Amino acid sequence: MCGRFAQFSIKSVIMDEFNIDEADLQFNPSYNISPTQEVVSIIGDDARKLILMQWGLIPSWANDPAFGKRMINARAETITEKPSFKNSFKKYRCLVLADGFYEWRKQGKKKNPVYIYLKSRKPFGFAGIYNTMESSDGENITSCAIITTEANSMLKTVHNRMPVIISKEDEAIWLNCKDYNSDKLLPMLTYFSSEKMMMHDVSTIVNSPGNNSEDCIKSI
Repeated sequence: MCGRFAQFSIKSVIMDEFNIDEADLQFNPSYNISPTQEVVSIIGDDARKLILMQWGLIPSWANDPAFGKRMINARAETITEKPSFKNSFKKYRCLVLADGFYEWRKQGKKKNPVYIYLKSRKPFGFAGIYNTMESSDGENITSCAIITTEANSMLKTVHNRMPVIISKEDEAIWLNCKDYNSDKLLPMLTYFSSEKMMMHDVSTIVNSPGNNSEDCIKSI
């Protein structure tokens, strides 16, 4: 699964790395993003746009924004079947931006956090789906979920699941929501290569969402 991640690259780096056309928003670095918080995401078929979304998918038919609290992840294996996810997979795909993410390794009776990131240290995009609902007070809430899959060989030492990371060569196809082709999309929903990733142990300060500083990602 993916229950906590970090996004701290500055906007100019993201603009260059992902060829963003429009980014009329401001955001602060976060080293400990938790569910229901705002996350920086990319949408766009022809022109790529940076927008903020709430993490935790609220389907358009839901009548309560609290629905999203338990919808932070969508399993790749059932993405085309689950009523809460299948329409968004067909029509509303996005990249949820990250610099790394956390998982917890069981060691005896304890769970110790590890930080996982790319060897290149570059930001990357989780495979995301999103939707927009209108709340009872007329507010439009755009929210998203991160797709997960079986863990790669490195992550299996920590957890049996991991978030799907979309490779650079697949980003354009993933974001092209005008063209739904499951034969192209579903093969993308697999684990990212262990050879391109690294991880290290971090402090248990990351266990509390209230802790949000660079200390969260420092190796111990």
